Parts: sequence; C-alpha cells; structure tokens
Amino acid sequence: MAVIAIFSPKGGVGKSTIATNLGWCSAQISRKPTLLWELDPQRGASYLLGEDEEHWKPALSIFSKDRPAKSLITATEIEGLDLLPSDGSMVELDSYLRQLGKKRRLAKIAQELKAAYPIIILDCPPVMNEVARQIMRAADLIIVPLSPSPLARRSLDLVRFELSKMVKSDAAILPVFSMIDRRRSLHREACDAQPDWPVIPMSSLVEQVAVRRAPLGAFRSNCPASVAFASLWRGIEAKLASRK
Repeated sequence: MAVIAIFSPKGGVGKSTIATNLGWCSAQISRKPTLLWELDPQRGASYLLGEDEEHWKPALSIFSKDRPAKSLITATEIEGLDLLPSDGSMVELDSYLRQLGKKRRLAKIAQELKAAYPIIILDCPPVMNEVARQIMRAADLIIVPLSPSPLARRSLDLVRFELSKMVKSDAAILPVFSMIDRRRSLHREACDAQPDWPVIPMSSLVEQVAVRRAPLGAFRSNCPASVAFASLWRGIEAKLASRK
C-alpha cells in the first residue's frame, strides 16, 4: 500500500495531468483499486476526469471530521479508479490545519483510506505551506514534475530542503521531466544531465487529455506519451517495492 504525491511548489508543470494518467495506469495496468485524492481547489483532476459539478459536501469537512472521507468519494468512468474531489472550501485548508495543530491529520485520513485503496495518488496544490508539509508526512513517494528551467530546479531543491527538516517522514523523491521537447537545446541538455529521471514528452495528444477529459491511455494507449506514462508507473512500482 502506498501514498504517492504529485507535488511541486511551482505551478504549470502538469501535476493534474500526471496524477490522472498515473491513476489510470495503476487501475488499468496494475489492476489495483486506486484513489485519486484531489487536494488542489482548482479541481484540475476533477475536470480531466469529467466531473463538472463541485461536490455538495465540502471537502474541507473531512479534515474537521464532520464527515468521513469515504462519504465524498465518487466512482469515475475508469474501472478501478475512484476520485475524492476538491472544491472551493479547500482554499481554507492551510489556515485550518495551522489552527488545528495536528501535524499528521492528512496522513491519518490517508491511513484510514488504505484499507480500501492500496494506491492513493495525491493531486497537490502548488504551495509550500502547512498543506505541503502534511502531504510530505503522508506520502511514501513524492513525484516532482519539472520543466527544464533553473526555476524548476529551484523548486526541487525547496522540496528536498523541506523534506530534510521532517522528523516523521520517510518519503522518497522522484523528479520527473514534464513537457519535454527534445528539439529544443535546453530540453535536450537538461535530460542529458539527468539521464535517470523519467521524461514525459510534450505532445499534442497530452493536450487532448484536457479536451477529451480522459487519461491518455483511455483513448491512445500506444502513442509515445502514453508509453512514457506507463514506463513512469512501472518505475514508481519498482521504487516502492525496493523500499519495502
């Protein structure tokens, strides 16, 4: 059982796209009951999975324990993949957690959900605050999507620094190059400098995920980007297995 966070303090790096496609890989390739837990109030993952309406039960209420988390979970059109959606109430999550003073509230909710879902994927907001720290305490593996730019590398350094300060976190970090175009020299040089980092290529088909509102594997499973997501998923499974 594992909690996998798709996290970066930098926005615009494809976190929701990666989260939804890895959710598809977990459910369809590995045939594992998978929960995609959306923590970003922008609701990117909900949109990509075809959820049009905000849930009428505020997502923040599961942190106050006014409602059990399972009461907000909805099935998606993908067999084996369920969604715990976010909504506008999650804008207040950071201030609520700081006032609450319970540093492992998110981790404890995740632990309760593991009974039904061996794989929980967190689609995280682009922040570095108490929400981020709770995510780091809950995660077994943190996927950090990066564009090939110095600013993106700084965001990775920030994640590593924050994680190094955690007393109760055993999370591993896996950087992933996102939206890579090898025709560009900066992109090629970045990939050559880190040959062991997984790469998700820039592709018009990846853009179609938002148009079709479905993971790439659901409509084009044999294209290079879909193969890259599947390869990333196999690498994640191998990394998790090596930590047991």
